[in-house]
Amino acid sequence: MSVENKSKKSVKVIQTARDTGDRLTQKDDVYFEKATSDIERFLINVYEDVTFQEIEGFGGAFTEAASTTLDKMSPDKRAEILNAYFNPKTGLGYNMCRTHINSCDFSLGNYAYTEVEGDVNLEHFTIERDRKSLIPFIKDAMAVEGADFRLFASPWSPPAWMKTTGEMNHGGKIKDEYREAWAKYYARYIKEYDSEGIKIWGLTVQNEPIAVQRWDSCIYTAEEERDFVRDYLGPTLEKEGLGDVKLMIWDQNKERIYERAKIALTDPEAAKYIWGVAFHWYSGDHFEALSAVNRMFPDIKMMLTEACQERSKPTDMWTAAEKYGHDIIGNLNNWACGWVDWNLLLNVMGGPNHVGNYCDAPIIADTEKNEVIYNGSYYYMGHFSKYIRPGAKRIASTKYTDKIETTAFLNTDGRIAVVVLNKSDEEVFFRLRYHDERVPLKSLPHSIMTLVFDA
Repeated sequence: MSVENKSKKSVKVIQTARDTGDRLTQKDDVYFEKATSDIERFLINVYEDVTFQEIEGFGGAFTEAASTTLDKMSPDKRAEILNAYFNPKTGLGYNMCRTHINSCDFSLGNYAYTEVEGDVNLEHFTIERDRKSLIPFIKDAMAVEGADFRLFASPWSPPAWMKTTGEMNHGGKIKDEYREAWAKYYARYIKEYDSEGIKIWGLTVQNEPIAVQRWDSCIYTAEEERDFVRDYLGPTLEKEGLGDVKLMIWDQNKERIYERAKIALTDPEAAKYIWGVAFHWYSGDHFEALSAVNRMFPDIKMMLTEACQERSKPTDMWTAAEKYGHDIIGNLNNWACGWVDWNLLLNVMGGPNHVGNYCDAPIIADTEKNEVIYNGSYYYMGHFSKYIRPGAKRIASTKYTDKIETTAFLNTDGRIAVVVLNKSDEEVFFRLRYHDERVPLKSLPHSIMTLVFDA
């Protein structure tokens, strides 16, 4: 680059690459240069005047498995893990997280906040079990992250006595006579957590409502979910002064997201309570389905609320990390406003899990050796969460080749973040072009880069 063509605008380059030691490593700054010719090849274009959705946040899930694993680590390792995720300067800056109402598979066993059959007035409701480990984990994270922290909650199953099957596992449905009590259950949960100093920002109606699992699960058809929101949950939240809680439907995979959204959102009496549509990643990309929802319901938010690499489908660490990067970019480029991973922390077995449904997590704790293990997915998550902050807006970008995947955002502080993912075995050269300036760069094989510069 000639000195006379060198711009004063610098670009920060942050890189993670499989075959190097780079792990969210900030490389030397590069500088835009004034374009001296109309070069057409090898370009990534960025247009900050074409804007799309606003980002709500990135994060992971507080589960009983995660909290009890964290409790087995020494105080200094506990602090390391908390800062690794939630410190906005030295960590990933997570701000959007999930937790479970009652037990989930990543609990130590089935439990509900009232086990007393017929307790429709919730006289025996207690979150005492959560106070032992789960709530302290959440509070510690809040103390590290600060004011932007948001937490939403999802039920895997109502109490067994409310269900047609009489058990929390293996599906079943909420009994008709308990739907009102179940709606009040959500409100009571929110208020109990609020009394602990934890604000519940949002809810999903039901985790994976069409999946009969061997663990905690409950089935709703699209019509049943719509009717429950319209007739019970929405009105109850409003009556209890909780109308500002963000309510999300679906909370399963993308292949049916359009149909589920359509059935609920075309009923205005249900739609008025619904903030967004939650989804998972376990049935494949289906990115275009998100754009279909946005096309029909442009005011509805969409957020990925669970993803993980299952131990039952083993793969190497970097393939899993690239799956994270690919899914995040694809979802963001199709109107998703956030991306929330599954368990924040698990042990070396991928648990604990009360039915043996072991999974991976970005951070693994070896509780026997008191060691913290960072998987590739941790670094790939950071390329988004550290540099695409809440309130950022997606902006238009184009790329010249399918060998790389890209997305671009304009943050509220005026900085642009461009993420470049390369899953190929080849080094890919490109020129980042912004207005009448450009900078040459290369994407290493099996790498991810975040490029940050002032708009």
